[in-house]
Amino acid sequence: MAATSGRFIAAAVLVTVAAAAFASELRSESSLRRELGAQQQAIAALQKRVDAAQVDWPAVAARTAASVVMIESGDSIGSGWVAHADSKSSEIITNFHVVADAWTNGTADVRVHQLDSVWPGTVVRVDRNDDLAAIEVSRPLVALISATQRPRPGTAVMALGSPLGLDGTVTIGVVSGYRSLEGSNYLQFSAAISPGNSGGPVIDSRGRVVGIASAKVVYTGAEGLGLAIPVGVACASLVVCTTV
Repeated sequence: MAATSGRFIAAAVLVTVAAAAFASELRSESSLRRELGAQQQAIAALQKRVDAAQVDWPAVAARTAASVVMIESGDSIGSGWVAHADSKSSEIITNFHVVADAWTNGTADVRVHQLDSVWPGTVVRVDRNDDLAAIEVSRPLVALISATQRPRPGTAVMALGSPLGLDGTVTIGVVSGYRSLEGSNYLQFSAAISPGNSGGPVIDSRGRVVGIASAKVVYTGAEGLGLAIPVGVACASLVVCTTV
């Protein structure tokens, strides 16, 4: 009887222990499910934030395309962008080296291309030191907004222009840093540019001009070393920029 009772007690203990372990396992599984659920919610919220932060570059390009032009000056081809406009005329910013021949020969006449349209333009002001020029066309165009603060390194940007005469070309990169070269300040960026991009805008994700593409470093093994004149240089002395 004692032996039987002992076996019964032992079995009861084993059952109790097994039940306790099972209950503990259920609690652990339930806790794990709650943790997984919380993690999934956190991941979903983070994904929404990432999706919201991602830039719709095609939309930015489409929105700004009407403000970017190709400049033809003799044998030179470059790019430009509308910095200011009213009901009768517009002022376009480009690099001085794009229109240097027209300016120095005394005519100051250039041709401004946009898609299938071509308009006569006149170089009205230049800044040789900073390689900038303002062109006036007798028609109202859509002005781009100029940024009032310089972007931080790592900011995504887009370069628009007409490399080798291929108008409507866009490339994407980031602001790489700021440089001072030969007495002038430059915004360094990684978006690809080629001859013909000179004078074109470098814009941020909101379509605001942050720089004017001017040159690139060409060196064996070097890539993505574009240089732009900060837009504030043009706005300070050459044209009344459109800002918000």
